[in-house]
Amino acid sequence: MRALLFKDKLQFLTDHPVPKPKYNEALVRVSVAGICGTDLEIVRGYMGFNGIPGHEFAGTVEECADERLLGKRVAGEINLGCGVCPCCLNRMRNHCPNRTVLGILNKDGAFADYLTLPARNLHLIPGSVSDEEAVFIEPLAAAFEILQQIHIKPGDRVCVLGDGRLGLLAAQVLSLTGCDLFVVGRHEKKLELLKGKGIKTALEPNFSEGEFDFVVDCAGSPSGMKLAVKIVKPRGTIVLKTTLAHWECLDLNFLVINEITLLGSRCGRFGPAIRALRMKTVDVRPLIEKTFSLEEGVEAFEHASRKGALKVLIKMR
Repeated sequence: MRALLFKDKLQFLTDHPVPKPKYNEALVRVSVAGICGTDLEIVRGYMGFNGIPGHEFAGTVEECADERLLGKRVAGEINLGCGVCPCCLNRMRNHCPNRTVLGILNKDGAFADYLTLPARNLHLIPGSVSDEEAVFIEPLAAAFEILQQIHIKPGDRVCVLGDGRLGLLAAQVLSLTGCDLFVVGRHEKKLELLKGKGIKTALEPNFSEGEFDFVVDCAGSPSGMKLAVKIVKPRGTIVLKTTLAHWECLDLNFLVINEITLLGSRCGRFGPAIRALRMKTVDVRPLIEKTFSLEEGVEAFEHASRKGALKVLIKMR
């Protein structure tokens, strides 16, 4: 099959072996996949991953022991737990110490003609949701995870740092709570997408110290945490969404002095994301910047790495 393989560098192959599904897995023909910030960090050394990257996808099930899934369009949860450890038995397989992660950790991913995932990881895509929209289910679920972890009330002061792909999704999700939301970014064109939804934005923040109850860091750089520390209230909460191949050292004394809660936030449940796309309460279509073929995958990564780039998709056929 065709595939984008990362091994010291990203390369396009035409003769990569088709993966063989295990007894509990489905073989999925990938239709379209999206490049996210984690993929870009992988080619910079994040997680020490070698293999086929990619974890945001829509595809069609071609082989599966569960015949109800055959021929159906699906998206997939990316974490594969062992099923027997305490985390898995307590319904926390996303944190299984023995897990593999699609396109990120010891599991080939979606930038290929085919991938395999356990049938239990697959979710049907509603007919009203296009493949291109369905690519956003995984990152949109990660945005909704914020609301699973913290309770944001109408009137709470909330700031999202970063106008990248995840930041724009998180902003739309948080706006559904009725909170007093502000989004800080570096690109006027991207922030315009939020202004049309009535969300306040800023290119150059001029906030007072301790102004926000919650700060969500989607900046994708160490600068986000530095600003979050400044603008979060004492006893406020910083939600960290940024993952980087290389972090700078950070003085954590402020956490103690101001009794700040620092909350890591990763993957989320697919149900809320699928409902939001089906009901059109979150609009992801304006976030799609450009689509490449799989053969143009290396070029697609270069384009996605540009400052200010929105979502770049790779279509398999």
